[in-house]
Amino acid sequence: MKKIFFTCILSLIGIYSLNAQGKYNLKDVYKQVDAISASQSVTKIKPLIGLSASNSRGASRLSGAYTEAVIKAGGIPIIVPVTTDTESMLEVVKMLDGLILTGGGDVHPSFYKEKPMANVLDLDSLRDDYELKLLRLASNRNVPILGICRGEQLINVAFGGTLYQDIPSQMKTEIVHKQTEARSEATHSVIVADSSKLAEVLGRSGEFQVNTFHHQAVKDIAPGFKVTAVSSDGVIEAIESYPNRSILAIQWHPEAMAVEGNKDMLRIFNFFVTEADVYRQAKEMHTRILSVDSHTDTPLCFNWKNFNIARRDSNQVNLPKMQEGMLDGVYMAAYIRQGNRDKVSSEAAVRKVDGLINGILKQVKMNENICGIAATPQDIIRLKDEGKKAIFVGIENGYGIGKDINNLKRFRDKGVTYMTLCHTTDNDICDTSSRTKKEWGGLSPFGKEVIKEMNRIGMMIDVSHAGESTFWDVIELSSKPIIASHSSARALCDHDRNLTDRQLKGIAKNGGVVQVCLVNMFTNKDRKKANLDDVINHIDHIVKIAGIDHVGIGSDFDGGGGVIGCESANDLINITVKLIERGYTEDEISKIWGGNLLRVMKEVQNV
Repeated sequence: MKKIFFTCILSLIGIYSLNAQGKYNLKDVYKQVDAISASQSVTKIKPLIGLSASNSRGASRLSGAYTEAVIKAGGIPIIVPVTTDTESMLEVVKMLDGLILTGGGDVHPSFYKEKPMANVLDLDSLRDDYELKLLRLASNRNVPILGICRGEQLINVAFGGTLYQDIPSQMKTEIVHKQTEARSEATHSVIVADSSKLAEVLGRSGEFQVNTFHHQAVKDIAPGFKVTAVSSDGVIEAIESYPNRSILAIQWHPEAMAVEGNKDMLRIFNFFVTEADVYRQAKEMHTRILSVDSHTDTPLCFNWKNFNIARRDSNQVNLPKMQEGMLDGVYMAAYIRQGNRDKVSSEAAVRKVDGLINGILKQVKMNENICGIAATPQDIIRLKDEGKKAIFVGIENGYGIGKDINNLKRFRDKGVTYMTLCHTTDNDICDTSSRTKKEWGGLSPFGKEVIKEMNRIGMMIDVSHAGESTFWDVIELSSKPIIASHSSARALCDHDRNLTDRQLKGIAKNGGVVQVCLVNMFTNKDRKKANLDDVINHIDHIVKIAGIDHVGIGSDFDGGGGVIGCESANDLINITVKLIERGYTEDEISKIWGGNLLRVMKEVQNV
């Protein structure tokens, strides 16, 4: 038994050596290891693929076919040991580039609010706990995930779906879904749907021969997923969440067939390892670049009971989600709704903005061990080196300075580095892009003084929400580059909050930057379909019209931002993945993610 186990271990890592007499040869083993070590410097970096294990009497076990299939596809397999220690699991997940949830026993029906059927289930509460935690940790980080057999069922349950507890007693079928033949042998067919990621992976849709080792199956599919393969008896054989999330799950066991030379099944592993490799590149890139989200309305959440940005709450931006999405810095806007413009109302608006800024400073002070206020480009560099997140402060709506231009300098001294001139209606500074009376025909006389003062004190001018006439007045008057902290391209989505191609060229000539917004109605005319690909299309368009030096990202999270595939700060890593897939270089992605914005800040601040 020991000899069989040792043989399996050696063969898995590719150094198993016997001499001609069938004896182990230690010299040959070491020779192969030393040769690999010598060539390590030129070896292509491979993605690390985590594999969940079964719990067998306290031991973490896994069929060698899984690891062999991963190796064959170009990945490095690592078995994640069965444990419920979440802290340990988190550290493992941080290292992973992909996760495969493997086959095994049944998912406990209580997770989909059913009572267990008697005498038909093979349950293991420890494994359920372990894998559900593992899945949650990985999906929070947008790690690519592949589910196999039980893995498909677990994924469906974890995201809100249900299962048939027992196919023989709950479904009419002529297919025996627990074959007695070898795992490498196909026993029935499945039909793969057109226009699915699975069909793309396999090279075609239609009929494929597969094996089958299960008595549970997907019943009600989880929200955000679609069925991509079924067997002739109606059993769901594959689900996926593409293009919105990198999750593919199949009911059969492709690993055994792939190892035995089935090219179709190997394509699944090749695809998954490739997905993991792109994710690996994105993660590594974020350790080198500076990433900044230029607009969020998170201070609107500060009035929640016991709110703390260090807690992973249901809002879109907090420090744990920034960590998961590998975001280095975020602008929190002190937003003030436009109100009456009399003296009393204006003074109240100033007090409101003061309170919001103080709230931001308080949140940072509460968590100064993991974040800090950034008021210059140098600050975010320092904070990243210290392992902390950077919090920038902006003001959304110049109504917040009231009628006293001296408030600009006072707010600048409190750490404010940009101000959005207006919001949804005209104010004392300028006309807005929507619901405007065209009161000033652009900037007001007071507004012109505001522009000069912002230039003087080193505060960036934000023209998001500004009317087109205001935009051109600012371009003409400002001696420094300007920004649009959360705006997209009107050529792709005709909304007055977006910028025309002429405006994009104007900002490029000015040396400024347009930060693409993730609000669905500004991203896709059919707001219900707005997704991450649409956001990347806006980036592509602005690069084409204005150039790579004049585009960035401003999510508007916690203020209406969020599209399918990028719904919170933890999803922002997906933008980098998409940019890599579209062929952007690290230097270009670095500019998009913060380089361009920080360049403008540096020029405005003369630092």
